[in-house]
Amino acid sequence: MNKLSEILAPAGGKEQLIAAVRSGADAVYFGAKSFNARRNAQNFDSLSDTVRYCHERGVAAHITVNTLFCDDEREELIALAKKIAKAGADAVIVQDLGAAKIFKQCVPGLPLHASTQLAVHDINGVKQLEQMGFSRVVLSRELSLKEIEYIAKNTSIETEVFIHGALCMSVSGCCYLSSILGGRSGNRGLCAQPCRLDFKSGDRHFALSLKDMCHIEHIKELEQAGVCSFKIEGRMKRPEYAAAAVNACIAARNGQKPDLETLRKVFSRSGFTEGYLLGKRDLDMFGYRTKDDVVSADSVFSKLSTLYKNEYKRIPLCAKLFAKENEPCSLIVTSDKGTVTVSGDVPQKAVNRPLSLETAQKQISKTGGTPFFIKDFSLCADDDIMLSLPSLNALRREALEKQTELYGAPASLDFIEHSTHYHPHKCGDLKYIVRAESFNQISGIKTAENYILPIDEILKNSEKAEDFGEFLFCELPALMFDYKDIDTKLEDIKNLGITTLSVENIGGIHLAKKHGFEIHCGHGLNVLNSDSLAALDDLGVQSATLSFELSAKKISGLSGELKRGIIGYGYLPLMRFRNCPAKGQNGCLSCTGQKSLTDRRGIDFPLLCSGRRYSTLLNSRPLVLSDKSISGIDFMTLYFTAESAEKCKQIFDAYKKSSVLPGEKTGGLYFRELL
Repeated sequence: MNKLSEILAPAGGKEQLIAAVRSGADAVYFGAKSFNARRNAQNFDSLSDTVRYCHERGVAAHITVNTLFCDDEREELIALAKKIAKAGADAVIVQDLGAAKIFKQCVPGLPLHASTQLAVHDINGVKQLEQMGFSRVVLSRELSLKEIEYIAKNTSIETEVFIHGALCMSVSGCCYLSSILGGRSGNRGLCAQPCRLDFKSGDRHFALSLKDMCHIEHIKELEQAGVCSFKIEGRMKRPEYAAAAVNACIAARNGQKPDLETLRKVFSRSGFTEGYLLGKRDLDMFGYRTKDDVVSADSVFSKLSTLYKNEYKRIPLCAKLFAKENEPCSLIVTSDKGTVTVSGDVPQKAVNRPLSLETAQKQISKTGGTPFFIKDFSLCADDDIMLSLPSLNALRREALEKQTELYGAPASLDFIEHSTHYHPHKCGDLKYIVRAESFNQISGIKTAENYILPIDEILKNSEKAEDFGEFLFCELPALMFDYKDIDTKLEDIKNLGITTLSVENIGGIHLAKKHGFEIHCGHGLNVLNSDSLAALDDLGVQSATLSFELSAKKISGLSGELKRGIIGYGYLPLMRFRNCPAKGQNGCLSCTGQKSLTDRRGIDFPLLCSGRRYSTLLNSRPLVLSDKSISGIDFMTLYFTAESAEKCKQIFDAYKKSSVLPGEKTGGLYFRELL
């Protein structure tokens, strides 16, 4: 198989697995019953049987462990790691840095693939993962072809991109809409997809619903860009969908025109979009599932079932038949996995027609019902001898069975029993960190432990930065698609005497280390467990903000040395977008940067624009913990976005006095448990 053109198909259950494999996928990805981002899919109980099914057909098996876990699930995760090792999977796909740490410790021989849930969208994130021992990264779906090419050609690890399927409005791993609104976390594999409901931007409906992506016609360009694997989204979809998508990808990879019309009929949301890949982030990318979309599928299901009726012939064999007088005949068959030799009947003297090359080749080449095909055949036979057709068939069957055994042979990986004990965390007096969008917002706050401001705000007001000295943290953008001059800006920040960067993604850690900054991690690193805290500690991080998807009970039980804290106030960032849901046909030019979306209940959700590079959907009500106590934390961050300077001071004073703040508010998820 050409490594630069791997077609990676989804398998949510047994039927989808068969459809993907028989349609010609080079690799499949699937999950166990837990710790995967599609927990509502059928998934698989026996990983060993599933991996063996794939390997017997020359197909790689990637297992998804692409969700966040909590401390009380640690032993279950380790047990799953042991099963994956025993099954001999080809890779594991992870989101949680703590899970990555566990897999590196327990199954060091298992390749680690970084899930798209890690929101890796620039070269800095890839380089950091490279240093951490990952062998492949699944890049963010929001990247353009040019951006993908730059990343792929400037890293030594493999790059994987989504080629077709559902497209979330939010950058993956940056969405908390489902958890905050309904208690079902996408980061925990139970997204309820509230974004597909009717959110309005002015008079425009379904402002958070994008069409499905389809980049299949660009496979050749992506190959040339250096992409090694093309991933099809859709573990929750029917087997016919997998078959149609794989078939279209194979056609495009072979330089043929893919059948996108059939694929559209199987599943689409008002058609497909290539917007991100082509750099056209506009209203044409938006769409939702209509009645016509649903009805159109019925006309193609029966046709598509024929695509996976039979095994896909993907494994070439070289066969050589020996037929000598007075000696048992033998068939030697060679594949990439090795050579097998089988013996059969003693040839007889030919009465009418002696054994010919054509006859022998025809019978030995009948590999139907298997993934094998005879690429090369030779015959070494005496003259005037014959072998019956049943004899030839028996040789072929036995040889193919032995080749199947070679491909399906257990390839268990070493599992190292590893027990890590983290010391209980010792907290000092609670500190308050103030995070804001502007210097003006913090002008009346004098006694915070630290102040966090965006990098562009600091550089625009460098004279004000000097007043805060080392107490000022510089916040890197949560999304860094368009920050080409970031290295220069960071040197300017350093010259201002600022020593700490606040980062929201894995790429920020790389940048901070590269420029010699201390590191404070924001909530975007999605820290839910002690192992993730330990992983960040290993990377040289000084402090980390815990995910606001954690309950207070779980927070209090987290162990380890690393200083940790929570967001204690703020309009929580629910989603982050590269394509703004509010801008009209004129794009950003006519936008004031002050917008909101309205849900079907008439509730407004503010939009925060970050330099026209990306935008953030904020919760409709602020999180308020001014009169609440949460144990196990070193600091609490007051996360200011659009509040006035007066309001910011009022809120800060309320927290210092532990007094009640009036008005509409929420306690977030700290006092309830996610599913």
